[in-house]
Amino acid sequence: MSRTPNVTRSAAAWSASAAGRVTRERAAQPNGWWGMALFLCAEVALFGTLMGTYFYLDFDAHRWPPAGIQPPSVALPLIATAVLVATSVPMWLAARSARAGMRGRVIWLIAVAAIVQTAYLAVQILLFRHDLRHFTPQGSAYGSIYFTLLAAHHAHVLFGILLDLTVLAFVAFRGLTNYWLIGIRGIALYWYVVNAIAVLVVLTQLSPSL
Repeated sequence: MSRTPNVTRSAAAWSASAAGRVTRERAAQPNGWWGMALFLCAEVALFGTLMGTYFYLDFDAHRWPPAGIQPPSVALPLIATAVLVATSVPMWLAARSARAGMRGRVIWLIAVAAIVQTAYLAVQILLFRHDLRHFTPQGSAYGSIYFTLLAAHHAHVLFGILLDLTVLAFVAFRGLTNYWLIGIRGIALYWYVVNAIAVLVVLTQLSPSL
């Protein structure tokens, strides 16, 4: 059965050059991009609630953090967060390269970003375990919201890394089609928002020491 004349250009864009051309000619953002944007709106609301809870508990407490818990150290979390935020650059470049049909450049840019993001997560897990040796989520309201906020953020970083690796594998083995070009733009948007949230999370975490 032959193809009907009204097959969309998006569905037919199976090559890198054709996918890039379809993207450049779009009058609006694709549905996949909007889906990621809506998902991220929910995530922003989640972290807004967690950070609001943190400061509400802080406002109602006689001492924050409670006696026996040292205020968090500043230098390493700030440096780690700055490194994570810097990965917005290769993700932005990857999205631009995808629009230009530059498959090889897309692959190594996402790979570099994923490596740095994984290193960030490893450092944060070590810091998380260090904190757990000194106080627990069950010991106080401070410990509960502190670990909940950080665990939620670390989970989102891990999810982003898995998205990176998934898109990276499909682009490497199946090519830069229109579908995966939209995927690259989606994960780039994901990291822009997650990295912005990371700044707010670390400032909330370190607020007793700032």
